[in-house]
Amino acid sequence: MKENPIVWFEIYVQDMARARRFYETVFACSLQKLEGAEHEMLAFPMSMDAMGAAGALVRMPGFDGGGNGVIVYFSCDDCAVEAARVNAAGGHLEREKFSIGEYGFIALAVDTEGNMIGLHSRQ
Repeated sequence: MKENPIVWFEIYVQDMARARRFYETVFACSLQKLEGAEHEMLAFPMSMDAMGAAGALVRMPGFDGGGNGVIVYFSCDDCAVEAARVNAAGGHLEREKFSIGEYGFIALAVDTEGNMIGLHSRQ
């Protein structure tokens, strides 16, 4: 297996407009519609030449969000900043920023669709 094996992620949602508002608010970014996709998809900002995985919100009949089988961790400069935006964006903070030792810090949040996401930073 290659190092950093994840190359793409999808977060399944029931209400795309609501989920879009949540993620754009928490991460202070704009999601872009993926043209030509079979299902409704909004991509997070991405650079195909940079390390890490790109991904999108997906609305597909029969595949609702909230299963929490996998947690996607988003890289942040200081995860407390994004964590502070979660409640105002319509989600809730499951666990505030805490240390994971030499690997930095994480916070856990639940989005408007019931998906748990992780926020990670080195500081």
